[in-house]
Amino acid sequence: MTTTRFAPSPTGYLHIGGLRTALYSYLWARKNSGRFLLRIEDTDLKRNSLEAAKAIEEAFKWVGMTHDDEVIYQSQRFDLYKKYITKLLDEGKAYYCYASKEELDVMREAQQAKKERPRYDRRYRDFRGTPPEDVNPVVRIKAPIDEKIEFEDGIKGSMSFNSDDILDDFIIARSDGVPTYNFVVAIDDSLMGLTDVIRGDDHLSNTPKQIVVYEALGFDIPKFYHVPMILNPNGKKLSKRDGAMDVMEYKNMGYLPEAVLNYLIRLGWSHGDQEIFSFTEMLEHFDPTNINKSASAYNPEKLDWLNAHYIKNASVERIIEELKFFDLHIHGHDRKELIVDSLRERAKTIKEFATMAKTIIDEPTSYDEKAVKKFLNEEAIEILQQYVDFIKNYDDVMHLPSGFEHATKLFMEQNELKMKQLAQPIRIAMVGSAVSPSVYDVLSIIGRDDVIKRIEKLIRIHHV
Repeated sequence: MTTTRFAPSPTGYLHIGGLRTALYSYLWARKNSGRFLLRIEDTDLKRNSLEAAKAIEEAFKWVGMTHDDEVIYQSQRFDLYKKYITKLLDEGKAYYCYASKEELDVMREAQQAKKERPRYDRRYRDFRGTPPEDVNPVVRIKAPIDEKIEFEDGIKGSMSFNSDDILDDFIIARSDGVPTYNFVVAIDDSLMGLTDVIRGDDHLSNTPKQIVVYEALGFDIPKFYHVPMILNPNGKKLSKRDGAMDVMEYKNMGYLPEAVLNYLIRLGWSHGDQEIFSFTEMLEHFDPTNINKSASAYNPEKLDWLNAHYIKNASVERIIEELKFFDLHIHGHDRKELIVDSLRERAKTIKEFATMAKTIIDEPTSYDEKAVKKFLNEEAIEILQQYVDFIKNYDDVMHLPSGFEHATKLFMEQNELKMKQLAQPIRIAMVGSAVSPSVYDVLSIIGRDDVIKRIEKLIRIHHV
């Protein structure tokens, strides 16, 4: 059974690159009717944050990625790791190293003077003497000497490393007994039944070390897929300013989870020229062997385009539900469908949608000075007064755009006016500025009584 995992460290938020890796792992497991597991790598007890761990699960819930089984916390498995450390010590595959900090410093200085790569020289690998009393030893694994460590990467192809070039007898337990990252990762991946490990290629250098642990413990080695990183548009490491922020911040900015997932699936993977993917299509077409070998560039305009697409195609009920997050509750509004349909073509985010909707629904408390100066002269005020008098006596259907459109065109025809003479003054009266969606949509959303009220208010304040 295909089993994958996502294994973040709870030392900060889950960023967009982490979510992409999780998505790839999730899709590959679900496509193969397998298991997708979540592990929290919290062995760094000083830097861990319970809030960060909870935020990771919150982000998963938001995008709809469910994991199987209970979440595994490495900090709760120290006794298990110690059992395997003891096993390797008993089998002579690991050993206590009593080198002091000063001893290691002298060793590295000598290597640097010879222009050699600093590394532990294995001086305690076969130590049989009396241990020094004043040193708390670390535990080191006996790494292979002058051997090839090879594996087939599902993205990068055949990988080969010479053990002497990249390894020394690395530490698997610190002097305080806390096990190290590469040791516990290999153990957990094996015990959790991982068949495929999809992760960022910043972990590529860890893989040979983990293979050493797998082989020392007699564990099966999973299939590795090392995903190239996401870079900013300038080809540099993605920063928070570029988009590497907390995944939940995307929700706060008004992005829909399906838009975020659609964006991420295409950020380093493709299926022909297709850009829009439903979740079903992601499952159908995704294969990690088709992930690009080169890094991908973050493009916020592409994310905006995708989000706008999903807003345009979402149901009225879905949009109304999403607007609640931005403190806009229109489920009881008698023209809620009109509000949604008149704004969905203009909004790139739900937050922008809510702002535009509030601008229409809420009576303006101030007016844009530049718009007033440009469009509200004596003639415009007179036209607005005539328009108010006209619609007060107009009894056609005024709750639909067609009703307001018919009435307004009839008014302009009778008074020999053009739309440009009326549209901007009306916008200022309705929303406080000269920018709004279709005038007829805005008028219909507001309704005849409030249209009259807002125009009369503007006339009172700005009569010249």
